[in-house]
Amino acid sequence: MDSLGLKSAVGAKGADGVTAGDEGYAKSLTNRQIQMIAIGGAIGVGLLLGAGGRLQFVGPGLVLSYAISGVAAFFVMRALGELVLHRTTSGSFVEYAREFIGPWAGFASGWMYWLNWAMTGIAECTAAAIYVSRWLPDVPQWITALVALGVLLVVNLLSVKLFGELEFWFALVKVLAIVVFLFVGLALITTGASVGDTGHHAGIGNLTEHNGFLPNGFPVVLMALQGVIFAFAAIEMVGIAAGETDNPRKVLPKAINSVVVRIAVFYVGSILLLALVLPWTMYSGNESPFVTVFSHLGVPAAGDIMNAVVLTAALSSCNSGLYSTARILRSLSQRGEAPAFTARMSRRQVPYGGILFTGFVYLCGVALNYWIPTDAFDIAVNVASLGIITTWMTLLFCQIQLRRKALRGEIERPSFRMPGAPYTGWATLAFLVGCLGLMAFSDDWKQQVAVALAPVLAIVLAVGWRIIETRRAGNQV
Repeated sequence: MDSLGLKSAVGAKGADGVTAGDEGYAKSLTNRQIQMIAIGGAIGVGLLLGAGGRLQFVGPGLVLSYAISGVAAFFVMRALGELVLHRTTSGSFVEYAREFIGPWAGFASGWMYWLNWAMTGIAECTAAAIYVSRWLPDVPQWITALVALGVLLVVNLLSVKLFGELEFWFALVKVLAIVVFLFVGLALITTGASVGDTGHHAGIGNLTEHNGFLPNGFPVVLMALQGVIFAFAAIEMVGIAAGETDNPRKVLPKAINSVVVRIAVFYVGSILLLALVLPWTMYSGNESPFVTVFSHLGVPAAGDIMNAVVLTAALSSCNSGLYSTARILRSLSQRGEAPAFTARMSRRQVPYGGILFTGFVYLCGVALNYWIPTDAFDIAVNVASLGIITTWMTLLFCQIQLRRKALRGEIERPSFRMPGAPYTGWATLAFLVGCLGLMAFSDDWKQQVAVALAPVLAIVLAVGWRIIETRRAGNQV
């Protein structure tokens, strides 16, 4: 028993493979909702807004950045799948880090994941405000961000079922919009049609003209990898939702495999079509590239409709951030590694303490939109990337350790396994370390700030863990 009087999550596993750390949660998420949470996590503001600025920076060669990162994301998801089938828990990789690396790793990975989503939520609220400015240009960006945050807090605090239902419809809207774009884009390219009032024709020429496929050289393809990885953030959401899923051993492998397929279609396919439909010089970071395309088609209100869709996507991702961080914080708090308040559950079986804790940080992000609205999104994205990369690295290393234990006969390895292990795991880990290294050599001051924060975060986490160990030792005396 810890200071909260709750059972330890690790090692207290029931017959269904769910840990005691999941006590108090309702199994409210259905197969339909889990599938859409998985899909929704694979379509976020990193694609719907961030791709515009990256196309402007890299050119058509951005498709290579997405393809390379997509391969890494595939292996991360399969590593997660093997871990989830080994043990389903809402603590997700925090509990896996404790089991396969050590208690300190669970503490560090949990807080780094929280940092990821705290910063991602700020980026999403900022994106929502940017989208709304298309219709209400005179409304300050921070006001729109504050309204969006208020609505999502209410939704998350009411019930898990309401969250699942709202996320289902959010994700459905995103998927339908991307599918429509894919069909429209393919039609424009196959017919070589003129794209509305732009004077440009869709086709292969847009990949080779305007200084070619790599107008700014190949190094920028590598420099864009960190931002592209942010675009894939949230695909691991399905692992956190496992603890509140009915029949996870049947549902989760399908959900994980579906994410992998959609990464190939929605991300790589969409970027390629964007580069084919219009010259890369027509995109910018001030507007979703999908809105850019539909605004020039000549169809009344097409641009506004797509803008509403990408607004929905931003709200969806922020919604998911509040959900996931609350579960991670509760898992940490049960061990005395986060404020006790974050473990509190409502009568509706919602961890409202963690939701409110993260919501307060999102509120600080609203203030960021007040002080520096033009840089708020990029700053949040770059800091969030540190959390994303460390989370993915944790999942990969835990899977490597799981396999080692299975080979020693200590545990049984699930049938849903990481392909090519352990070589694919080590190769993906090396790739992620390389992405961190590239950030250090970037000319973008916002990336340099994020890299400079890394040692500071390491020191803070080390001191925090030392304090926790000292407190525990004192309690045992």
